[in-house]
Amino acid sequence: MIIGHAKIDPADLGFDFDGVIADTAEVFIRLACDKYSLCDIMIEDITNFEVEKCLDIAPDIVQSIFTDVLLDSIGTGLKPMPGAMEVLAALTKKAEISIITARPEPGPVHAWLETVLPQEVCAHIRIIAMGTHDNKVHHVQKLGLTHFIDDRVETCTQLDCAGIGAIVFNHPWNTHRHNLPTVSNWQEIRALCLE
Repeated sequence: MIIGHAKIDPADLGFDFDGVIADTAEVFIRLACDKYSLCDIMIEDITNFEVEKCLDIAPDIVQSIFTDVLLDSIGTGLKPMPGAMEVLAALTKKAEISIITARPEPGPVHAWLETVLPQEVCAHIRIIAMGTHDNKVHHVQKLGLTHFIDDRVETCTQLDCAGIGAIVFNHPWNTHRHNLPTVSNWQEIRALCLE
């Protein structure tokens, strides 16, 4: 958690989607069990952002699960991170909110958000789909954001090196792998901006 930090204007703060707003680990674990009978995976077992490097699962199964989630976030039952929708709704009352995702297309993200947020909240959310994990610095700078929350350490390190206030959303795959500021939940994000 960031202690003694000045409040961040919501207009200056950007968000990753998977692993920050959406609980992608939960849907991955559930689909691995439901579709492939791999039912002994726990979130604590996912110690690497590249799941196939830490779990004994064939790479094609990992790819298939993530492709299903990317193409049909609604149909796969992707859930929001606890508290994310309430805090995003509160933040959109202050500013337009920016989501920058490595996903290749913004459509599934828009469609999913419309199922979990009122239309008046969605109208104040901007989504940029990059199609890669490694160019968020460009988009963050282009939008004039000063801070960004992501669960991928490599992304946060790139942002930090570019002088952007990178904040890591804590998960087992990024714990003890960096010295950057962190948040562990959406209540802490609320405290950064609103309290």
